[in-house]
Amino acid sequence: MARVNFDQLLEAGAHFGHLKRKWNPAMAPYIFTEKNGIHIIDLNKTVVKLDESAAALKQIAKSGKKVLFVATKKQAKDIVANAVKKVNMPYVTERWPGGMLTNFATIRKSIRKMSTIDKMSTDGTFNNISKKEKLSIARTRAKLEVQFGSIADLTRLPAAIFIVDIVKEHIAVAEAKRLNIPTFAIVDTNADPNSVDYAIPANDDASSSIELIINTLMAAVQEGLSDRKVEKDKEDEAAEEGSDRDEAKVTKKLELIEAGVDDELSGTKKEKKKIVATQKMGVKKKTTDVKPKI
Repeated sequence: MARVNFDQLLEAGAHFGHLKRKWNPAMAPYIFTEKNGIHIIDLNKTVVKLDESAAALKQIAKSGKKVLFVATKKQAKDIVANAVKKVNMPYVTERWPGGMLTNFATIRKSIRKMSTIDKMSTDGTFNNISKKEKLSIARTRAKLEVQFGSIADLTRLPAAIFIVDIVKEHIAVAEAKRLNIPTFAIVDTNADPNSVDYAIPANDDASSSIELIINTLMAAVQEGLSDRKVEKDKEDEAAEEGSDRDEAKVTKKLELIEAGVDDELSGTKKEKKKIVATQKMGVKKKTTDVKPKI
């Protein structure tokens, strides 16, 4: 069953593309018709592509990997930030810092600088510097928070990147492509869907369209995280049961040893083996002593 239907997308205005003169010919397979000089997107194909993207993102979340969400345009930034915070994924809603993926080590240094400043405020270092220096450090911390606060938990390159408006975020697309990071994106009629791995043909300017698609994908990510938690709980239970069984065996063994039963049983087994060996030897001896008939 589809996660979102045709009527929901239609009501959200996801079918409105750009003016005909601004179109990208590569989007032709996803355009239904043209009306009043505006291209109309085929929402049936949008439903299919959205389901494919949701399923892929669910698997990534289930594997415990991170997905970076990028949306710096005015009508999308607040929607994306509010939705992504709920699933604890990294996001960029301010200006895309050039080299964020291709020069990730430098970005991590800036994030560590934030942590250093936070440590200074708690270990008493601020008490030994002037008011002017405090103000300068506080301003630096505020700038870093705006730029990198939302990716502070991103300790390694993301497993995938989701983008709203690949024309505006072309640098992010190029960096992800260079590093072979899978890309998901809302692609309007003025963009090239072949530049990303998972293209969702839809209106990337209307806030209602963006919100519907983002919420659908966030629901898929949440499902993946829930499935991961369930599997982890099962593994922990199985490990605990195995530990309990081993502990029970050890306890039983100790009880037998303390009662002298274990040694007694061991002695019994040894006696049985000795008797069997003796019987075998007797059989061999008898066989040897038998004289052949003449």
